[in-house]
Amino acid sequence: MDETVAVIGTGNMGAAMVARLRAHGRPVTVFNRTGSRAAALAARTGAEVATSARAAAASARVVVVSLADDAAVAATYEGTDGLVAGLRPGAVVAETSTVSPETVRALAGPVAAAGATLLDAPVSGSVPVVERGEVTVLAGGDAAALDTARPVLAAFASRVLHLGPLGSGATMKLVVNGVVHSLNQAVSEALVLAERAGVDRRAAYEVFAASAVAAPFVHYKRAAFEDPDGTPVAFRLDLVAKDLALLEALAAANGARMDQADTNRRLVGEALAAGYADRDISAMAAFLRST
Repeated sequence: MDETVAVIGTGNMGAAMVARLRAHGRPVTVFNRTGSRAAALAARTGAEVATSARAAAASARVVVVSLADDAAVAATYEGTDGLVAGLRPGAVVAETSTVSPETVRALAGPVAAAGATLLDAPVSGSVPVVERGEVTVLAGGDAAALDTARPVLAAFASRVLHLGPLGSGATMKLVVNGVVHSLNQAVSEALVLAERAGVDRRAAYEVFAASAVAAPFVHYKRAAFEDPDGTPVAFRLDLVAKDLALLEALAAANGARMDQADTNRRLVGEALAAGYADRDISAMAAFLRST
């Protein structure tokens, strides 16, 4: 029988990963700070529920972490009931959260002291892409540890790219998300302009999907842009704001200009101030319609 996999964090992305792992026959133990969410996921998928991050980590050779931000990640690793306290010697932790490269590097020491190895392994793709098993894992860290984790990652990823030392994956995730957020802003602005100039929303989007701008993002966000009130939230705007802040910090540390990211961050901030924090990334179009 396949070894148990621990998944810590059962938000939208973590829950989708658990469902894929269970569909592949993997035993899975889950932990979430909001226990009811983990229990509901376990009821749907047949996963086991752990009472702490420590207990979840103790159950598995490969631990997958999927959390909202740097503070949540750091808190989950620390303490007597934290992830590090439960790690088995030889375990591999795949940190799939979108966080600062410095956060990942800071966690590597405590993980290594427990006899385990930390990978930064964020994924490029949204919840529907996880559900199809087609995300790309952007991995940084030890190659042998990545080989240990690959069979687990393959349950929800079609490609696993090893980009270099620890922190490389986190760096590239922020870089890629910078492009995604720029695409989102460009599509939002163009769609609202077409509508205000008298072109039907779906007709306008059909042109986007059939033209040179038809990136994968344009296709998989189509339903969200065309029917914003009838499509589930996949990527909240408050998390977009978090990504853009991390991207700007990374750029500042490396002396890179990010004029487009600066503009996007300002506009997302306006949308958050207007009450759009819990809306999907595509709700930037709805925000623009309201201004």
